[in-house]
Amino acid sequence: MQGRPVAAAALHGQWLLVVVAGGACDAACERMLWLQRQLREALGRDKHRVDKVWLIHDAALPSVRTLDAVSAGEPATVLRVPTPRLAAWLQGDAGQALETHLYIVDPMGRWMMRSPPNPEPAKLKRDVEKLLRASAGWDQPGRNPPGRDQPSR
Repeated sequence: MQGRPVAAAALHGQWLLVVVAGGACDAACERMLWLQRQLREALGRDKHRVDKVWLIHDAALPSVRTLDAVSAGEPATVLRVPTPRLAAWLQGDAGQALETHLYIVDPMGRWMMRSPPNPEPAKLKRDVEKLLRASAGWDQPGRNPPGRDQPSR
């Protein structure tokens, strides 16, 4: 995190795997970030069509260990977004907090689906693969997300 404001439009052009959690990142948060990383890697040749995004909804600072883990492999975009703005964009399942889901956002910035709480990784992967197949041509592989100078290829 570099502390600079980022326009939401800067994230357009690529599919996003979005995790919402507090900066302190408890065990549930770590599991969602792990799932996000594993899901992206499991997409094989399509993984470059998908970016990882962690939206922090509070003032807590992530630990260096968590930031290092999030940056392993293809770094995630980490942004701080106030809870009211998140709630206006993303929706949890009835009775569920935003943090209990992994959200899939299309290249135009609209969330297309959310995982159930404690998703089955193989089923989630199949669902994401279906979205990517159905949307061939919607996105731009290797979009240069905020904070990165070179596109990922």
